[in-house]
Amino acid sequence: MLKKIAVLIIIAFTLNSCVSKKVYQELESKFNKLRSSNLELIKEKDNLLTIKNELEADIKTLKSELTELKAKKEILDNEYVALQNKYKNLEDSYGVLSTQSSKELAEQSRKNQELLVQLEEKERKLLEESIRLEELNRELSLRSEEVDELQNLIKAKEAQMQKLKNAISSALHNFEGNGLTVVHKNGKIYVSMENKLLFNSGSWAVGSEGKKAVEQLAGVLSENTDINVLIEGHTDNVPYKGTTLIDNWDLSVKRATAIVRILKDKGVNPTQITAAGRSEYIPVDSNKTTEGKAKNRRIEIILAPNLDEISKLLKE
Repeated sequence: MLKKIAVLIIIAFTLNSCVSKKVYQELESKFNKLRSSNLELIKEKDNLLTIKNELEADIKTLKSELTELKAKKEILDNEYVALQNKYKNLEDSYGVLSTQSSKELAEQSRKNQELLVQLEEKERKLLEESIRLEELNRELSLRSEEVDELQNLIKAKEAQMQKLKNAISSALHNFEGNGLTVVHKNGKIYVSMENKLLFNSGSWAVGSEGKKAVEQLAGVLSENTDINVLIEGHTDNVPYKGTTLIDNWDLSVKRATAIVRILKDKGVNPTQITAAGRSEYIPVDSNKTTEGKAKNRRIEIILAPNLDEISKLLKE
């Protein structure tokens, strides 16, 4: 789909803006849908830690209930033993009283029956508590297994992303500090390239040094097929002054797709890649200084792990 949209954009600009506003809006809508889909996938991972904490809270509550049930069962056991002893004493007394009047014997028999009913009720409650205790233990065990499996998956994803970060830093070490940074945070990897490394002012044609950096990055990404790659183009707040494009937003999109094409041409699976233009609206520094504007003119490549396995586990 991205390839088709890219071809349409190329044709559109080749015909010098002859394409109708409707076609442009359709292309822009498709880009926005792709960007929204990718952002939803990224947000999904950010919710995983919250879900994990909720599961751990459930386990803590279940453990507390288990402790209370064990204490309650112990009390019932003691009461049951006391009633059994009392019943035995009454039976012994009954033998002694058997020579007494029939009225006394009838009263004693009534008390014995009451005690038997109490014993049966206690036995019923003990059985119910035992069954509930077993069910609680099974639920606790299942919850613990789910949390363990979720934690293992998250750890594996974190380890994978750290390994990927190390590989990227190694591949791009010649460029780091020269307009390129690689950061691992919140489970994702952020590769930021300032425009001075990639583009001339107002242009979306990637220069030789920038192309070399992107190609070296592509060499790493092509070996990691389960990583989602979001390419974001950013500009400063200086309005676009050319005639080919409309504004900075157009320019940021064109720069993002220029990076996408290099990645694709160097073996990165197109289904992994999403291009987005953010224009001037997410600056990392003040646009009041030359240095700040230079930092804001950048390409950000955001790498996020594929969370399909974790989503499947949560649905189960």
